[in-house]
Amino acid sequence: MTASASRSIQPHLAVLAANIFFAINFIAVPHLTNGFIAPAAINLLRVGISVLLFWSLLLFKPSYAGIKRKDLPRFLLCALTGVVINQILFIKGLSLTLPIHAALLALGTPIFITFVAAWLDKESLSFLKIIGLALGVGGALILVTGREGSGEAKDIVLGNILVIINAISYAFYFSLVKPLMKEYKPLHVLRWIFTLGLPFMIAFGWSSLTEVDWKQFGELEWASIIMVVVAATFLAYLFNLYGINQLGAGVTGAYIYTQPVFATILSVWLMGEQLTATKIAAAILIFAGVWLVGKKRPVLNPRPA
Repeated sequence: MTASASRSIQPHLAVLAANIFFAINFIAVPHLTNGFIAPAAINLLRVGISVLLFWSLLLFKPSYAGIKRKDLPRFLLCALTGVVINQILFIKGLSLTLPIHAALLALGTPIFITFVAAWLDKESLSFLKIIGLALGVGGALILVTGREGSGEAKDIVLGNILVIINAISYAFYFSLVKPLMKEYKPLHVLRWIFTLGLPFMIAFGWSSLTEVDWKQFGELEWASIIMVVVAATFLAYLFNLYGINQLGAGVTGAYIYTQPVFATILSVWLMGEQLTATKIAAAILIFAGVWLVGKKRPVLNPRPA
């Protein structure tokens, strides 16, 4: 392989790796929350360690580290919608529902982004987008109202609802963060959003973190923690930023379709979850909805799980 060919494939590999990390996240979180560590403690670890890692990057490439006072309210809103509400509800929802359900429902994020943008940014809505929303919501309703007994889940309905609210929160974040991404470098925005979200995570998760019995952690649990905290958060964000810079948002965002595929394979293989007709029907509706929403403007935002 030539040097130029290697450089052209690197961003694709990076984005693919990010989405594989996201998919593994759907398996690792339920394992960890099943008697090892509470969801709130995982959230605190994810955000706290990511903040340290994001700021440590300044040691390798020093740059302007501040933000303008006028932008602070928007940074704070982005921290609340994109980090605090987003991650708290996602991890809690994932701890309650089935991995395949969570992966499919998270796939509906581009649909919510389109309609939040229409509301906040006054972007136009086409008939196809409205049909896409209806299909996506229909697929989500199939999952939310279904009570399948395959796999292990504590409360499928509540978990599914939390994942949906998480996706809506992230849709608001995506619309709110656009002006900041134009004025600051993307990594700089992420650094501050995570930093401003950290105090909230400490408030919600410190008590749970102090109750963790680290002595019961084996190799699998430590590997799962590293995957959730480092790979599926810090590295996934960086890899997606690299992909957007090299490939564009449209190509990078398209890789979101691989998440439920990888999550399904891992769920069936490792957790004994069954790929039922109900899940397949819901998947078809959600995929169709996402496709219709992005048909004439196929820009999907790659989000972390």
